[in-house]
Amino acid sequence: MAAVRNWTLRQRAIALTVVVGVILAGLAGVAGYTAAESREGLHVLLDKTGPMRVAGQSLQSALLDQETAVRGYALTTDQDDLKPYYDGLATEGEIFAQMKGLLGDSPQDDRVRQQLEAVESGSTEWRAVIAEPVIAAVQGGDTARALQIIDQGSRQRFDVLRADVSTLQDDILTLRNVFADQTVANSNLLVFLLLLAAAVIIVAGAALLILLERFVVRPVTDLAAEVRLVAAGDYQHEISGSGSPELAALASDVDGMRRKIADDLAEVTRARAAIEDTNRRLEEQTEELTRSNRDLEQFAYVASHDLQEPLRKVASFCQLLQRRYGGKLDERADQYIYFAVDGAQRMQRLINDLLAFSRIGRITSGFTEVDLQKVMDEVSGQLDAAREYADGEIIYNDLPTVRGEEPLLTNLLANLVNNALKFRKPDVPPRVEITCREVGDQWEISCEDNGIGIEAEFADKVFVIFQRLHAKDAYPGTGIGLAIAKKIVEYHGGRIWIDSDYTGGTAIRFVLPVIAAASELPSDQGSKQLQEEKA
Repeated sequence: MAAVRNWTLRQRAIALTVVVGVILAGLAGVAGYTAAESREGLHVLLDKTGPMRVAGQSLQSALLDQETAVRGYALTTDQDDLKPYYDGLATEGEIFAQMKGLLGDSPQDDRVRQQLEAVESGSTEWRAVIAEPVIAAVQGGDTARALQIIDQGSRQRFDVLRADVSTLQDDILTLRNVFADQTVANSNLLVFLLLLAAAVIIVAGAALLILLERFVVRPVTDLAAEVRLVAAGDYQHEISGSGSPELAALASDVDGMRRKIADDLAEVTRARAAIEDTNRRLEEQTEELTRSNRDLEQFAYVASHDLQEPLRKVASFCQLLQRRYGGKLDERADQYIYFAVDGAQRMQRLINDLLAFSRIGRITSGFTEVDLQKVMDEVSGQLDAAREYADGEIIYNDLPTVRGEEPLLTNLLANLVNNALKFRKPDVPPRVEITCREVGDQWEISCEDNGIGIEAEFADKVFVIFQRLHAKDAYPGTGIGLAIAKKIVEYHGGRIWIDSDYTGGTAIRFVLPVIAAASELPSDQGSKQLQEEKA
C-alpha cells in the first residue's frame, strides 16, 4: 500500500488505463460472443423457422389438394380431376426436400425432423392405403369399390395425417419461439453490456477527474498561490509541494530557485549597501575635490592678480634704470639690469597666461553658434604679421558651425596656428592647413603643419601646463598654449590629441559635437559665474 502511495502520476494513469482497458476488453469479448449468438438466432428465425412455417402451411394445402382430388375422381371418374392430386404430390416432394435442407443438427432440429418424417410416412401410408387403391379401382371401372374405400377409412386416416402436420407446425413454432427468446435475451444482454461499458467509462472518467483534482489541479493551485507569495516579495516563504511525486519534485525545484533568488537578493542588497556607502564617500570626496579645486582656482586667480601690481612696479623701475643708466655703468651692470627686466617681463607673461588658464570655464557668456570659418578669418588676421615674417601660408576652407564660446574658440585656433608658425623648420616656409570632417555626431578638426614635429613619447606631455620641449632661447613662449587648448576643447565637450602617424610635421586633431548633438547638452553648460575680477 505504501508503494502505491509513492506511485507517480504517470504510473497511476497507466494503472487506471490498464484496468479500464481490461474491463472494456472483457465486456467487448462477451458482447461479441452475444452478438454472434444473436446473429445466429436471427438467422434461424429469418432463414429457417420462417420458411419452414410457410412450407408447413404449403404442405398442408398440398395434402388437402390430394385428398380432394382423389375423392372427386372417385365420384366423377374424370381424369382431369386427378391433376390437383399429381400437382400436390409434386409440391409435397419439393416441400419435404426444402424442409429437410433447412434442418440442422441441434436437438430442436432433430425433433422437427422426426415429426417431418412422421408426416412423410403418414402421407405415404395414406396414398398406399387410400389414394392409389381408389385410383386403381376407378381406372378398373369399379367405382363402387372406390367409393367404398373412401367411405371406410379415408377421412379418419387423413385426419391423422392432418394432425401430424399440425404437430409439425407446432414443433416449428416451438423452435422459432426458442430462438426468438434466445435472440431477445441476447439483445437484452447486449444492451446491458453497453450500459455496463458506459458505466465503466463514466466511473473511469470520474476516477480520472478525481485523480487530476487530487494530484494535479489542487497541488498546482496551491503551488501557484505560494509562488505568488514569493513573487509579491516574501522571498523567505518556504514552498512546500503536495500531490504526485512529479509535482512534489517541481515544488522542490521551485523552492530551490526561491532560495537561490533569496541568496542573490541578499547579496545584491549587501552589494547595494556597499555601493551606496561607496557612492556616499565618493560624493564626499567629490565635494571635497570640488571645493579644493575651487579654492585652488581662486588661489591661482587671486595670486596671479595680486602679483601683477608689485611685478609691474619691479618691471617699471628696472626699465627706468635701463633707460637712465644704460651705457653709463659697466657692462656687467647693464647685463644685470637686462636680466632683471627680462625676468620681470617673463614673469608677467607667465602670470597673464596662468590667469587666462584659470579663467577658462569660470567667466562665461554662454554657448552660441560659432562659425569657425569666420573665427579663422579673425585668427588669420591676428597672425598676419607672424605669417608674413615667416613667409608662410595658412589654408582653411569649409569649416563648420559649432556651439561654444567664440572668444575661447578663437583663442584655441590662434594657439594652434601660432604654434604651427612658431615651431617651423629652418629655411622652410611654414604651411598650416586647417581641415575638418564629420565623424558620427562629432566634427573632427585638424591643424597640420610642415614644422619640426613632436615625438610620439611627448604626445601627452605637451598638453601639461608649463611643459616645454625646447629651451626658451630657441622658441619663445611660456609652455602653456597647448594646456589652454586642451582645457578649451574639454570645456566644449570634446578631446584633443597629437596624431603620431602623421609624418609631414605636426598634426593636432580635436573633436567638437555637431550642433544637433551639442543642442542636447544642458543649456547652462559652462555657465558657472564667479565674481568679476577685482579692480
